Amino acid sequence: MADDLGDEWWTQGDNSGVSEVEEDTQPLAEEQPKKSTSKKRKGEKQAQDNTTKKKKKTVNKECFITQERSEEKGDKESNKNKKRRKKKKTITDVLTSSEPVPGSPADLLSFLKSHHSQTRSVIEQEELTLSESCFLSSNDLTHSLSSYLKEVCPKWAKIQKQHTQTRSVVLLIICGSALRTIDLIKQLIAFKGQTKVLKLFAKHIKVDEQMKLLSKGVTHIAVGTPGRICALLEKEGLTTQGLRFLVLDWNYRDQKHRRMVDIPEVKGDLLKMMDQGLIQSCREGTVKIGLF
Repeated sequence: MADDLGDEWWTQGDNSGVSEVEEDTQPLAEEQPKKSTSKKRKGEKQAQDNTTKKKKKTVNKECFITQERSEEKGDKESNKNKKRRKKKKTITDVLTSSEPVPGSPADLLSFLKSHHSQTRSVIEQEELTLSESCFLSSNDLTHSLSSYLKEVCPKWAKIQKQHTQTRSVVLLIICGSALRTIDLIKQLIAFKGQTKVLKLFAKHIKVDEQMKLLSKGVTHIAVGTPGRICALLEKEGLTTQGLRFLVLDWNYRDQKHRRMVDIPEVKGDLLKMMDQGLIQSCREGTVKIGLF
């Protein structure tokens, strides 16, 4: 039996056991490096994810900073524009900074030409030209209204007696507002004597009422605004037949340092009024213009 089984049967059994153990341990040894490699890959992926997250965060921060910078630039530009707007001078700023200069006939002529140069032909503009004989002496800013009228109308007592026409006046004074009209009428006390003075403005007085006053009796002096006088001329409630003197309150400045020709509404009415036969009467020599 021992011969049949072989002399070293126990060694074969031991070898087979060892081989089985080795076979069992080999796959474990092979599985361990796989796990380590998978862990390394997971670690690399996590590192990559962290780097991408950091990049995203930095990109977002940079975008936010650029937005803030652009907003700051926009604010600075808007502030600059506001400063530029503040630097623009208005009419009142120009007039307050400049010294008052007495008006002259050249100022009135340039005023008429600058307005009509865009709407009238060259031939029509020639009809607006007025010679020096059409003007009275201008105020040099030293006269009151009474003293100025005494200088330019030395024969006023004789002239007023000769005036007998209704719906007409001898002296027409043009100013920019109703309050200025009342002020000028008060200044006429030393000049007017017993002559009749009529105020012609739109405040609290209707056109029909003023037309009745002009048609009832003889009026020597009228003081008013260009808008109301223009309306009376259009309705023929006031005519230029007996008119001898046209005085413009040219040098007066209101609280905003504006002259009569610096106010757009008054300026438009004044130009319209001058077209109602006044320029033609000046060219014919029946009316003379004075700048007070």
